Amino acid sequence: MATRTIELDGRSLTAAALMTLAQGDARIALAPAALAQVRRAADFLSEQVRRGEPIYGVTTGFGSNADKLLGAHRARDELPGGNPDPRAGGLPEELQHNLIVTHAVCTGEPFAPEVVRAMLVIRINTLLRGHSGIRAETLQALAELFNRGVVPVIPQLGSVGASGDLAPLSHLAIVLLGGGEAFHAGERLPGATALRRAGLQPVRLSYKEGLALNNGTAQMLACAVLALDRLQRLATTADLAAAMTLEAFAGRGSAFRADVHALRPHPGQVACAAHLRELLDGSTLIDIPYHLVPRFATWTAQAWHEPEDQAVHFDIAWDWVPAHRRHGREAFYTRFLPFRGGKKHQPQDAYSLRCIPQVHGAVRDALAQAARVLDIELNAVTDNPLLFPDRAGARVIEDRVVSAGHFHGMPLALAMSYVKAAIPVLASISERRIAKLVDAATNDGLPAFLAGNEDATDSGFMIVQYTAAALVNDLASRAHPASVYSIPTSANAEDHVSMGANEARQVLAMCEPLEQVLALELYTAAQALDYRRDMLNAARRLARRGDWRVLAAKIGGAPEAGHPQHAQFEQEVRALMRALAEASEFHPGPAVAEALQRIRAEVAFMPRDRAMDGDIARMLALVRRGGI
Repeated sequence: MATRTIELDGRSLTAAALMTLAQGDARIALAPAALAQVRRAADFLSEQVRRGEPIYGVTTGFGSNADKLLGAHRARDELPGGNPDPRAGGLPEELQHNLIVTHAVCTGEPFAPEVVRAMLVIRINTLLRGHSGIRAETLQALAELFNRGVVPVIPQLGSVGASGDLAPLSHLAIVLLGGGEAFHAGERLPGATALRRAGLQPVRLSYKEGLALNNGTAQMLACAVLALDRLQRLATTADLAAAMTLEAFAGRGSAFRADVHALRPHPGQVACAAHLRELLDGSTLIDIPYHLVPRFATWTAQAWHEPEDQAVHFDIAWDWVPAHRRHGREAFYTRFLPFRGGKKHQPQDAYSLRCIPQVHGAVRDALAQAARVLDIELNAVTDNPLLFPDRAGARVIEDRVVSAGHFHGMPLALAMSYVKAAIPVLASISERRIAKLVDAATNDGLPAFLAGNEDATDSGFMIVQYTAAALVNDLASRAHPASVYSIPTSANAEDHVSMGANEARQVLAMCEPLEQVLALELYTAAQALDYRRDMLNAARRLARRGDWRVLAAKIGGAPEAGHPQHAQFEQEVRALMRALAEASEFHPGPAVAEALQRIRAEVAFMPRDRAMDGDIARMLALVRRGGI
């Protein structure tokens, strides 16, 4: 049982507090001042009913039945064969009861418990504002439902996002009445049984209480908050995966400079660039000279002779650029030695590396916009009609009981549409980096598919990119915004709806494939980074032995002894040897190195093909639990 208590007052609920409650790590308490306002509104509503005032959803029907006033007695009791139920309450009570039991019509698999707990908290919090007419004792019963671990079974499909999440919230409320189904202590039970086991009694609804319970945006908001919490962590994970890939490419760091991004200061872009600088700080791989980077060559038994190199599972190579091929490039070869290894001679990296701040940053901005909307909605009143019992100068009932449209989910729907479009963008650029890492034509000297493949039997990481491509396609096919496709309901009384519940539910579901793509990039980047670091350090060890001929044996295009250019070749190989020997040990920055170490604690480097399913399962678990 949770020991921590979080007080709800209708005005100060945060996303962080909601996440704590959704995970079942705290109980809720109701602020006394808020409950006083709840009682004030309920008393006001009872007084208006006593006076015979016509009030939507209290003394009238709902939706297209809003023009029907409740009578003094049940007309159906006068029908032939009518059999009045002496236990039944009045028509206003029956109206609220029937609203819940007839609207609980969702289909599909149940929502996860954390979604339902979040819905409960959101609904309780908004009702505490005291504009809904619910009685304090009904609201306290709803809070006890949460505190005693009763989790209503809410199928996922059935809300159009206006008039609120009517159907799913009815599944939530029906358990309070002793109907429906609920989970309790991990067991799926009839609602009445779950209440009894939790020591609770069913509630009989009073004026407007059914409408207060099911008319709001709690499902879409719960899904959105849970999704955003996960996506904000995945945006940080994406930066780390990108940084590890950059290290594996021995990439260029100038594209992330603070003064560069000050010229186009989108907040997410600036923050992402700063994060990358932090992750790459201390690296000796970023911005190293082109000529120091060897390219992979297939291992042979003759590749290495020194005892300390016997475990090396690769060979390394460069090509020498002779003097007659340097014409017009003299300035370049003044700065860099004339050797072509793995790193291409170009001042900029591919877009998937160079434009990380612009792409990841735009995704961050989409999440920030959604967070702004959700923060408002968490403490908003979202049912209808709204009660203003203390409004001064009110002359008629309509001045203090106002029918409006706060149940309409379009603010959330459009925010989630923006996020929905951003998710495949983040996955797509990650997959492009995976594709570059495994392709020998684009990976700047790493082995094809990141496998030594000495005997031509290894596929290496080839199919990892296939899986990433399939996941990206799946995400892209889900990215169509639900919010642009309204289907009128309730005999056209509700003629424009938001579909925000579908939008938020789909965004929450899309988090997992994105998580999988990022895990695959980290898995691939770790393999590539090990290769890059080990190849560079092997070259450094070779150079520090001081024998230029041993180093020269790794260089193609060398002129033979006695050739006019041989002396120049020797001089330039010696220069390469000195540059490598004087270099510090090649390593990623401390942050990336720590991430690599945590990956290697779960998944070993793969020198040759092995079953990868266990590796990938462990990588997914590592990313999912925030282990890096």
